[in-house]
Amino acid sequence: MSATPEKVIHDLKAALLERAQRLADEYLARAQRARQHILEDAQEKLHLREQQAVVRAQAEADRFYRRQIQASELQLRKRLDQLRWQLIQSVLQDISTRLENFSSQAGEYEAALGQLLKQAAECIERDTVVAELNERDFERLQPRWEEFTGSLHCSRRILLHHQPLECSGGVLVRSEDNRIRMDNTFEGRLERLESQVLQVITERLFAAEISQRGLLNE
Repeated sequence: MSATPEKVIHDLKAALLERAQRLADEYLARAQRARQHILEDAQEKLHLREQQAVVRAQAEADRFYRRQIQASELQLRKRLDQLRWQLIQSVLQDISTRLENFSSQAGEYEAALGQLLKQAAECIERDTVVAELNERDFERLQPRWEEFTGSLHCSRRILLHHQPLECSGGVLVRSEDNRIRMDNTFEGRLERLESQVLQVITERLFAAEISQRGLLNE
């Protein structure tokens, strides 16, 4: 017995619905798998971005920390350099003070002054030279200048300039025409010996630091 048209249409409709349902289920499963894949991929990318952000933040923090450390080291070095220079200046000032105190000791100072005067006079190739003293030494030695210079047994005739010189001690000796000068004042000698004096002061004050730097550079 052949199926009626209604039965055929009903079976076809049922088959189509079943087919449609299977396709829908299949696409739904695919969509769910795609969604899960997208979520997993997005999660992985998010995690990667978070890691990169953390790495960048750590790198930036490290750079900032290094900059802070370098800035602190520069400030510390600057301050240490200032303290070193202040200490050196303090020592130089102490040298000047000691020289001034020494110049007040008539006996020892006059002997040293005589040696400075003779040494400077002998360096000037003139028969007659002129000596300039500070006001204190001028007043002290002017009345007995001939006696003082005679005791030096110098091969030059030494005249005393009539105007005092602005200095803390020592003597400036020059030719009569002022073309040749030998500055043996305390200030003049310190200026000529400045580099050596600074080297000695630095070595004495910072010997341990210099030694440590030497070991680090080996």
